[in-house]
Amino acid sequence: MASSKPLARFWEWGRNIICVGRNYAEHAKELKNALPTEPLFFLKPSSAYVREGDPIIKPYYCSNLHHEVELGVVIGKKAHAVSQTAAMDYVAGYALCLDMTARDTQAECKKKGLPWTLAKGFNTSCPVSDFVPKEKIPDPHKLQIWLKVNGELRQEGETSSMIFSIPYIISYISEIITLEEGDLILTGSPKGVSAVQEHDEIHAGIKGIISMQFKVAQQSRQF
Repeated sequence: MASSKPLARFWEWGRNIICVGRNYAEHAKELKNALPTEPLFFLKPSSAYVREGDPIIKPYYCSNLHHEVELGVVIGKKAHAVSQTAAMDYVAGYALCLDMTARDTQAECKKKGLPWTLAKGFNTSCPVSDFVPKEKIPDPHKLQIWLKVNGELRQEGETSSMIFSIPYIISYISEIITLEEGDLILTGSPKGVSAVQEHDEIHAGIKGIISMQFKVAQQSRQF
């Protein structure tokens, strides 16, 4: 897929991060959420990106920071109201991603009927791996994703367990939000989400494809 910009570094210039929530039934159940009848999605700003070598920063207002490991889909060309049949033609590749979530903040936002931005959109809330070209993953619905904290396995799941498939997600989102080259879609997290603390080490991967590691640090208030 020809690109005017280096898709291998999508995190440097991609504009939108669109996250699908509750796309694995067991994860929805562990958080006592009803199963969705259509995709639930929210946005993160591009400033949420963080790469290996830099830490995940736990926000000063958060006391319960959770990891959520996810398969990310990198869009390769503009997509507006595309069909499920054509959706995969708009995929350039993939990345392993984390949707870091201030769970206590999210609970408060839900209770008050407020948006989730404080819980989901803070700096470093979207760690990403290197770009994986589409050709290296013939079927993204036949992958195993996993996550360990300090060497202990916390999350392990099969992408075949997604409630909504990647073509369905792309088609659904593109009818509401036009997808641009370099945009990233997070496709949901399997069960096993749990809290991390300052100094914890997170190691996550797509089995047989790629892995990444991050340390957790604590934000200190500037004012």
